[in-house]
Amino acid sequence: MVQLTGRVNPEDGRHSTPCKKIDARTERWREHRLEVRRKFVAAALVAIDVHGPSVSMGDIAKAAGTAKPKLYRHFADRSDLYSAIVEHVQQMLWDRIVGTVNLFEDSVTDLIDRSAAGYAAVVSEHPNLFRFLVHGHFLARTSGRQTTTESATDPALASARAASDTVAQMLAGAIHGPAVDNSTVQMVSYSAFGAVATATDWWLGSSDDHELVIPIEAFTAHLAAIVRGIVESSCALVGVRIESDQPMHVAFVREEGRGNP
Repeated sequence: MVQLTGRVNPEDGRHSTPCKKIDARTERWREHRLEVRRKFVAAALVAIDVHGPSVSMGDIAKAAGTAKPKLYRHFADRSDLYSAIVEHVQQMLWDRIVGTVNLFEDSVTDLIDRSAAGYAAVVSEHPNLFRFLVHGHFLARTSGRQTTTESATDPALASARAASDTVAQMLAGAIHGPAVDNSTVQMVSYSAFGAVATATDWWLGSSDDHELVIPIEAFTAHLAAIVRGIVESSCALVGVRIESDQPMHVAFVREEGRGNP
């Protein structure tokens, strides 16, 4: 005897499609796993602040008060944990910077200066965290758990690209009109990210020194000048004038008779 599933329509006796119910237990388990991952990331930040780029999975597990095998039950590999840490840091930076700027009202100069100041403040509070992100020794180690995806893709580079693309999309949305095309915005975003990363690496110096090379005020000023230089030179190359005392949506003006080279 074959048992039919579904509900019977009392009028014609046909079976209708059963209603799909959300499994509450599955949803609670998913939320639990996400919460555990968040706690492990928080523990990783504590371990990184202490150990810097030399941090190990064992150090992170110890900070979390658990054993390494449990880490691997919630993260596929080092790359997965690294990506979660990067995502957390990006959100940390975004929260710090977004609280000090108004993307649509502040002048270009103010946006760059305040963003540089917010970034430098977070780096100065967590120098070992940024040494960890810049140097990537954590991913370079092999422990027999490296996956094909991990070996074929550089997670640090992938994260930097994703962040650059996000900023490029945000800037493109804030710049109205045809003055600056998307390729120029992307070039500026990628160039700025690269310059900021290398400047940060230099500023932090050796993890053995635990001393910043120059005071935070000087670094912030240099960082803002570097980003301004990248923006201004890239725009000049494609015939765009920047009125830096104006908000982004009106600051970029294409000079007549000039276009992309």
